[in-house]
Amino acid sequence: MSALAAGVALLAGGPVAALVAAVYAGLGARELARRAGRKRVAAGRAAALDGLSSLVAELRAGAPPAVVAGGVEGAPIGSELDGDERIGSLAGAVWRLAEQTGAPAADLLERIEADARTGDRAAKAALAQAAGAQATALLLAALPVGGIGLGYAIGADPLHVLLRTPVGAGCAVVAVALQCGGLRWAQQLTDGLGR
Repeated sequence: MSALAAGVALLAGGPVAALVAAVYAGLGARELARRAGRKRVAAGRAAALDGLSSLVAELRAGAPPAVVAGGVEGAPIGSELDGDERIGSLAGAVWRLAEQTGAPAADLLERIEADARTGDRAAKAALAQAAGAQATALLLAALPVGGIGLGYAIGADPLHVLLRTPVGAGCAVVAVALQCGGLRWAQQLTDGLGR
């Protein structure tokens, strides 16, 4: 994607345009991949929590642990908990503990589910509080387009200056580097909150 954008920009505006287009296309592609990854992780976690909930319900309803386990020794949990490694690991530890000591697996699994759901609610609240940083990142991403539009509105030719003069090219490269740094900083502010 970056190469295609750079090639088109090279033909249309020269090497500075190619560099700028490649950087922005790379940033866009990386953001799309991050969003898709976050959706996958969230879907896996939701599926694991739902699987844990149904496992607890089956145990509470009186289903024998061997039936709930699906007859698999040492790994009682089926694929429904594979979506979240931590939940699957904790559930497996509970299962081993219940087999060795006779502890009530349903109670322990229910506590794991309650803790995970509480953590999810806290993470969502933190993400809501970080909406300002996300809005700043979006504004930062839109500023160059607004600046170029403003330049044309006052009668200047900002693209010619940025792409065809040495000073403009230097300013464009520095601006892209600063914008990448700003976007990365805003991303760092919100990355750890959803975990």
